[in-house]
Amino acid sequence: MSQAHLDRGLWVVLASPFDDDLALDAASLERQLALADSVSAQGVVALGVFGEADALTRSEQQEVVRTVTASDLPVVLGLSARTTAVAVDQAQSCLEAAQRPPRALMVQVNSPRADVLVEHLTAIHDATGVPVVVQDYPAASGVAVAADVLVDVVRACGSFVAAVKAESAPTPSAIAALTAAVATPVYGGLGGVGLIDELACGAAGAMTGMSHPEGLRATIDAHDTGGFAAAHRSWTPWLPLANFEGQLRIGLAIRKEILRRRGVLTTGRVRPPAATLPPPLVPLIEQHLAHLPHTPGGTPWTSD
Repeated sequence: MSQAHLDRGLWVVLASPFDDDLALDAASLERQLALADSVSAQGVVALGVFGEADALTRSEQQEVVRTVTASDLPVVLGLSARTTAVAVDQAQSCLEAAQRPPRALMVQVNSPRADVLVEHLTAIHDATGVPVVVQDYPAASGVAVAADVLVDVVRACGSFVAAVKAESAPTPSAIAALTAAVATPVYGGLGGVGLIDELACGAAGAMTGMSHPEGLRATIDAHDTGGFAAAHRSWTPWLPLANFEGQLRIGLAIRKEILRRRGVLTTGRVRPPAATLPPPLVPLIEQHLAHLPHTPGGTPWTSD
């Protein structure tokens, strides 16, 4: 495997936590890092789409970078900008704040055309010297890229592409097409909803957020040792929670509230205009937590 490639396994996407005044909460961010470390994550992703990167000021983004790169975990830094010059500027700002170099910069697809995308990725890499993770997430970018075009892009930029994050539904078939054509690791996302099918189609693991990453970890490990059947048994008890957290518009608020209940976040607050947690769903959170494996009654997480 290329030295630039990310390690197979679990890459935990971090939320950007806020206090009661909606200020960035570094202590809660550090507890998320401890949670990721406790499940033996291969690394973490900061400033991703679910990290509310668009809701952070430049100085706040730099604070996030300083905090996550102070840990021992490998780090991927997300770039929310899709215009090349702005993405380069954001990348350089983040790298200025980094206490050690990130493993990669996660770059959103910005065009359905291979030539435009290759130019975009190359410019970011040339300006930073950092490998890139190509994120194909049309729900966030508004850009749909055909699988064969993405294959061409990865081949053209193969020397500095660390991974592909495939989040264009249906993800299993997209992952199968990519893994059949390139050696670059491809990860599923979307909260793990399609996890076992993605693994069966060749995914290198999961690069996603979840309030209980231990479920993702156990399922990836089960697939590595026992294939589809073992992964199916492992993921089945966790899938209702993944579906619950994956609801459009309100999924971030749900995940943050559960992390708050686990003692990882101080609050479950999101910044406007992000949707807040609908009150009728609060009892459902309690039901989901009460039925998780090895966590009767939603036992809080602790780093001890």
